[in-house]
Amino acid sequence: MNGTAAATGSASCRFAHYFVECGVDTDTGLEPDDAAGEGFQQSPIGRSFKSKVLVHYPESTDRNPFNRDAVNMLCMPRGLSFRTRTDKLDPQFHSFTMSFDDGTRSYGFVHTFYEEVTSAQIITAMQILCQMHHVEHHSASSASSPSSSSSSASSPSTSSMDSLVSSLDESDTESLVSACLGCAGSFDPARDTLYVSKALCLLTPLPFLQAAREFLSQLHQAVTSHTAPPLPIESYIHNILYEVPLPPPGRSLRFHGVQGPIVCQRPGPGELPLGEYPLGEAFSLLGVDNMVQLLTCALLETQVLICSHDYQRLMTVAEGITTLLFPFQWQHIYLPIVSAPLHHLLDAPVPFLIGIQRRDGAQRSALHLPHEANLCFVDIDNSCVEAPEDLPVFPDQVDLIQELSEVLLRFGLPPRGGAAAAPAAASPRLSSLVLEDLMEDRRNGNLGGEELEVLERLQALARRCGGEKTPDGGKTLGHVFEEEDEELKAAKLNIQLREVFAGRFTALFGRYEEFVIHSALDLDSWLSNREATFSFDKGSFLSLQPVTHLHFLSRFLETSMFSSFVDGKVISRWAEREPLQQLFDSRLQTERLYDTDEEDSRNCRYRKCTTVFESAQVIERRLLKADHTAIHPHLLDMRIGQGRHHPGYFPKLQADVLAQGQNTNKWSGRVTASRRTDLKRSTVTENPGVDNEHRPKNTFVRKNLRQAKLLDSSPQAVTQTHREFVDGLLSECRLKTKRMLMERMGKESVELGRGEANITGLQENTLIHGLCDLLERTWGHGLQLKQGKSALWSHLLHYQAARVKTEIPAESPGSDGVDQRTFDFGTLLLRGSLLQDMRFIQTMAEGMSEVGQARAWIHLALEKKMLTQHLKELLANQELLRQLYKPHAFLLCEEEREQFLFHLLSLNTVDYLCFTHVFTSVSIPYRVVIIPMKKLSIAMATVDPWVCVSGELGDSGVRQIPKNTQEIFFQCKNLGRLSTLQLGQENSGLLAKCLIDSVMVYNEVTGHTYKFPCGRWLGKGVGDGSLERVLIGQLVLPGGEEDAGRWTGTPPEPASPSQSVRAVLESLGSRSRILSAEVHEDMREAANNLVKHFHKPEQERGNLTVLLCGEGSLVLSLEKFLLHGLKSNRLFQRNVFVWDFVEKAVVCMETADQMGDMHGSMLTKDPPCDLLCHYVNAINGSSRNIGKEGKFQLFVCLGIRDRLLSWWLPLLAECPLTARTYEDGALLRDRAAVHSLSRILQTLNEFTITLETALVKGVDL
Repeated sequence: MNGTAAATGSASCRFAHYFVECGVDTDTGLEPDDAAGEGFQQSPIGRSFKSKVLVHYPESTDRNPFNRDAVNMLCMPRGLSFRTRTDKLDPQFHSFTMSFDDGTRSYGFVHTFYEEVTSAQIITAMQILCQMHHVEHHSASSASSPSSSSSSASSPSTSSMDSLVSSLDESDTESLVSACLGCAGSFDPARDTLYVSKALCLLTPLPFLQAAREFLSQLHQAVTSHTAPPLPIESYIHNILYEVPLPPPGRSLRFHGVQGPIVCQRPGPGELPLGEYPLGEAFSLLGVDNMVQLLTCALLETQVLICSHDYQRLMTVAEGITTLLFPFQWQHIYLPIVSAPLHHLLDAPVPFLIGIQRRDGAQRSALHLPHEANLCFVDIDNSCVEAPEDLPVFPDQVDLIQELSEVLLRFGLPPRGGAAAAPAAASPRLSSLVLEDLMEDRRNGNLGGEELEVLERLQALARRCGGEKTPDGGKTLGHVFEEEDEELKAAKLNIQLREVFAGRFTALFGRYEEFVIHSALDLDSWLSNREATFSFDKGSFLSLQPVTHLHFLSRFLETSMFSSFVDGKVISRWAEREPLQQLFDSRLQTERLYDTDEEDSRNCRYRKCTTVFESAQVIERRLLKADHTAIHPHLLDMRIGQGRHHPGYFPKLQADVLAQGQNTNKWSGRVTASRRTDLKRSTVTENPGVDNEHRPKNTFVRKNLRQAKLLDSSPQAVTQTHREFVDGLLSECRLKTKRMLMERMGKESVELGRGEANITGLQENTLIHGLCDLLERTWGHGLQLKQGKSALWSHLLHYQAARVKTEIPAESPGSDGVDQRTFDFGTLLLRGSLLQDMRFIQTMAEGMSEVGQARAWIHLALEKKMLTQHLKELLANQELLRQLYKPHAFLLCEEEREQFLFHLLSLNTVDYLCFTHVFTSVSIPYRVVIIPMKKLSIAMATVDPWVCVSGELGDSGVRQIPKNTQEIFFQCKNLGRLSTLQLGQENSGLLAKCLIDSVMVYNEVTGHTYKFPCGRWLGKGVGDGSLERVLIGQLVLPGGEEDAGRWTGTPPEPASPSQSVRAVLESLGSRSRILSAEVHEDMREAANNLVKHFHKPEQERGNLTVLLCGEGSLVLSLEKFLLHGLKSNRLFQRNVFVWDFVEKAVVCMETADQMGDMHGSMLTKDPPCDLLCHYVNAINGSSRNIGKEGKFQLFVCLGIRDRLLSWWLPLLAECPLTARTYEDGALLRDRAAVHSLSRILQTLNEFTITLETALVKGVDL
């Protein structure tokens, strides 16, 4: 296969797919661009008019069909621009990208210049428009009423320019001309020249930014030059379209433009994908801190809106960010350049990365942004990035910024940003064949020794001389070398910055393969069960990460880009791996070969990238020496008279020679054998995906919006796009609620003892954060009237205002003397209402933003299981909905809205404490009710009780209950999930006693009810004589004492030991043989629960107090052990307490020590024995009257906290009192049993146990 055949045989192997020319169509004339949003107050010279694709070659390709409307819109986003001689006529360059449905991209590079208008029709139309504008402006300023000006101003848009010209007779024209001469913004063809913009575009499959820019620049220079180019323009366009192939992977290619050679290169299989957009410019414009923050937003798939007056800046930042995502890929809407007709896409309720041009003097407030709750707004021109609230910090962000700053400083760029980077230099115009030959020899490495030394001296001399331009428009040798050095410098900086980020992702996800779950047997079964399958063990992965990384990583693991990445890994079992993933995996393997440090991943240090210089050297070698040379441009088979040169005018191209490739030239065979081999290999075998231009192979295709449709601005396409948005929101709601249910039910199975933990509190918060984001995007779709940044909260405020107008709030009873700013207890009757929850959020949210208030309201409604009910009430006001939303809005689609609410309703089947756990500083009102035994309820009149409620976040302090009442209201800082309650009484008289059944505590904001079972006496002379008890609570169904112990979804935690448990304990003495094995098992189970508690990640651990003191706890198990075989000589079967034995044992030890009759035993001389006596005496000496059961509980808790309990048990077993107090078969008299129990307790010594204040209050040990 010869070289030309290799280039023309397949469009996918060619350097360029299309050449396009856009501009004014003289046949249709001027058409105003109504979508540009410009008023008729604007001078016609400054207005935008519709452009057209004038020509494009070839007509179409098989794999990449030509999209005429999209290309025209992206080539000239603002349409046609007109200028006169007094305006700037500098050419402009920008680029764009188009995404296709199969995941591939095409890149467009556009050179826009101004060409003199030669069409008399266009000149006349512009002249008349200017004259009419002057007359309208003059009449509007002098008219007494605005109606006349408005009617006249609308007239130009009602007819075409052709009809406008024909409707004016000669006399009218002359009068308008005489009135308009000398007017600002006027145009007179007799005195001025009219210019119009024209765009030359090259569409390529890969982002060859520098090469395409240079080729188009040379093409334009040849057109404007007074000297005709060596060959017709068609020869160069034909060459770039059909005869220049893609460079082979890992090689560089040189081809020829009009004025000189151009070099491009392509990374090899083991290198990062091609990325020529100058990252140095992006970092210079925004600064390192802002770029890292912007990348964080992109990784977390927020909505990113980029704004600048320069289209190329939009592309530079957008492409720079997506390039830095390696090995991940952006999965959502990606439109770095959006023209005015596509501004409806800002209404998209999905993640997007969109760029819009800022008009001169335009402010951000002029943009209607329905979605701001999760929006990252990037103002490139002002070096500003406004990130969403609560944006996590990128892992090791400080060290990363430092490393990036060092890279930038090595290249002379400031890390702070704000400096406008110099535009890339235009292509060098070589002034002589000798210089061109020297440059080619230097690139090819053909200069050596003295020749190279002479050339370097010439270079230095040219730089010292200042490098002025040559008279014919060319450049001196100094300029040529400087431009080459700048291009090389930019390429090296690009690859070094990208290597730094690639190294970060390698460090973060170096062990990701260990957590990929391969559960399916084949690809079909995996695809059919994709939504119900977990492909990545997120909980285990997060448990090995540093704490500082968890906030970011927990949210990143929920993104589409990470899910797609993991899907690719799963599918690689049955199909070829994706090239990007294959490259990343190979880098991980290389990293493991050289990384012998077995450092704990949770405590790993930041390590700088070690491959930056090596990667830069590879790029440098390719750019300095071209590996291949493409066929030179040559004469085509053109008819005589074609291809004439007209300086300043781009010629009318000859379609017959550009429509398809020609293979009839004498240069066809100029290709070396090695080049043939490389070209063939590059099209068949060399890693086709590292450049990110090839289709994904066998990947799980998600139902994303078709990018090609997004560029269609027709009303039918816009309607269809919003229809797809509605379907997408509904599908996302279904998947998100299903995921939340699966994760939460997984946690509940752990609490039931059926599995290992698979979700942390952090992961749960991440899922709820995603739900808040979904609701914000749903409420923002089609929104046309908004207050603040939150679409949902704006709707709630409008609803609240509407209700206030129609209803007069009733006076709240029972609010005498209560500060309305804190809490009005009279509003408890409205505890479940939408407006009441809103009022509470508004009261607590001093200084909180609208977005924060909306999230707080969602958390509260979700915890109360009233989210669906509240939203249904909110949406019931149809009149308000029609006022706030456009017809295409999701909330006005009745069927989809009902399905959306139905999916949210499913969340009521599980239980969340999301408001309680997140908003920890809020002041919460609580209600405490003491419930005595019914038959003895009259006894409450004789006691003077008090309570102290404790939770995960603190305690309420002592709250005295008023006399002759059984309940109390109080308000305090959020206590979190309640765990213990201290119940006591001040009256110590013999008649002051009562039998307490339980204590109920109600959270009046969330509606949660906690039950603290007691089942024991409170008072002297009865039971164990306790005047104070510590009760363990459990969360029950809100508002139902009769349902205590029943909790929908999550099983109840063990509560305080009830009377039934005490009855079992009392009968242990007579059932020693039967229950000895059971006692052993209970003890092992209690210790095992404690061990599992401490081996869980901190976010998953439950309440330690429950494991120590609740049912099935360590205290009860040890009490069973010590009660086993205990003799009781008391009459009438009165209660037996272990504490009596412990007290007597300590007295026995102290007495024996004083009398010296321990028969040589070293018992009393050991420190554990002294500590045992000291602790027991301190507990007895405490001012708290907690009774014998409370003292034993405190004894066990202190012993396990201070790692002494395993020593104390053998001491009690060896005490002489034990033989007299216990039966022969008692466990305490069984050496093996005591030794076994002591070893079990020793296993707990490795853990640090922190006791609640309620347990150890009053004891200073």
